[in-house]
Amino acid sequence: MQIGLIAKILLTVAIGATFRRFLPLKYNLATMSSSSSTYEPGTHSVAFVTTPDESSAKKLAHLLVERKLAACVNVIPQITSIYDWDGKINEDNEVLLMIKTRTSRVDEICKLVKDNHSYSVAEVISLPIENGNPPYMEWLSKTVLDVAKK
Repeated sequence: MQIGLIAKILLTVAIGATFRRFLPLKYNLATMSSSSSTYEPGTHSVAFVTTPDESSAKKLAHLLVERKLAACVNVIPQITSIYDWDGKINEDNEVLLMIKTRTSRVDEICKLVKDNHSYSVAEVISLPIENGNPPYMEWLSKTVLDVAKK
């Protein structure tokens, strides 16, 4: 049942990206703000990382936020992952990290996760953020600096 949560998140992101293409510019969320700045689609990303338990998930989440690689990390407990590994179908309970960051910092997140994860092949995948609440996107920009500006 928990895999349904991941599917819903990914479906919401995909539908939002598709739907956004059909909206007239005047209805774009980025222009509905009192802020004079507009959001450049893809500047930020949501990265997903699975971990074996809540303790290791929180350790990674704290490292990511403390090192300014993420503005926010949601720790989503009790997901079930079903996957093929070495020709065998496995089913494991895991914890999912949903990481809000800059797209330009995803490679650094990959390195930090690989260096601090118990899995030999750690899952680190990301999707670009096409649009969002302008004040939130501004906060994200101020919290996680671009690679060139750090």
